[in-house]
Amino acid sequence: MPETKRRNIVVVVDDSPETLRFLTDALEEAGFTVLVALAGAAALALAQEVTPDLVLMDAVMPGMDGFETCRRLKAVKHLAYVPVIFMTGLSETEHIVKGLEAGGVDYVAKPIVPDELIARMQVHLANARLGQSARNALDAAGRFLLAVNRAGRVLWSTPQASKLLGDAFSADSVELPPELLQWLASVRERSAGGELPAAPAVGGDRPFQLSYIGQIGPDEFLLRLVESNPASEEALLRQRFLLTAREADVLVWVARGKSNRDVGDILGLSPRTVNKHLEQIYAKLGVENRTSAAALALRALSTAANP
Repeated sequence: MPETKRRNIVVVVDDSPETLRFLTDALEEAGFTVLVALAGAAALALAQEVTPDLVLMDAVMPGMDGFETCRRLKAVKHLAYVPVIFMTGLSETEHIVKGLEAGGVDYVAKPIVPDELIARMQVHLANARLGQSARNALDAAGRFLLAVNRAGRVLWSTPQASKLLGDAFSADSVELPPELLQWLASVRERSAGGELPAAPAVGGDRPFQLSYIGQIGPDEFLLRLVESNPASEEALLRQRFLLTAREADVLVWVARGKSNRDVGDILGLSPRTVNKHLEQIYAKLGVENRTSAAALALRALSTAANP
């Protein structure tokens, strides 16, 4: 039998039974599985039981409004990446901004046009899938990566980065400390050109630094944690072969058998840029190819681990 395509699950939150019926009919006809909630608290309980692919949220409801409901959804780890589209008759800029600040990805005005709504939903579902795939790839790569917004709030992080952050700060910390927030602001101002300022080392017993990789969303910035401990692989290679930080990053992954394309994907570089870094690495190591460079790197790391 042919494999049945999975239907996207949409939670519709609205205190109007008429609106719920109208949207349920339109969305089910378009191939969605629809779950409904008449209030914010019911939506939160429902989303804990069944993780939706997308939420349609009425902004104005009695009791807990849609903005607060969205904020609480985003505070739940496994729901943080679920796109929320607000629905409301309000069109004032302040309400649009309030919805986006609460974590919404879009805003549709009532009366709702089903075709337009479904088109917007498909776009945000596709974006969410791409984002989740990227996060899964970064997790698999084992990198100390995290993404933050302009306010320094951690939006997501790989397991390795989460552990290091938890060890350095409190286990439930979700914001960068003031000194790193100030550094991030200076980096964003200069990221278009020129040398970026170095981040201060923080973290107490396990000191680390942040390095800026780039902006990956309207308010999402990708960072990498680098342990300041000189025993880290990158730091060892930098010291042993007088490499730059980026050259050491590239060499570590070459030593692990990654191709130029893989290294580029992991570090956010183009294959051409990886090639340029390798040329400098070969010159500094006095070798002619990646096999020899990898062998020297592995020997240096092995010697450090077993002095």
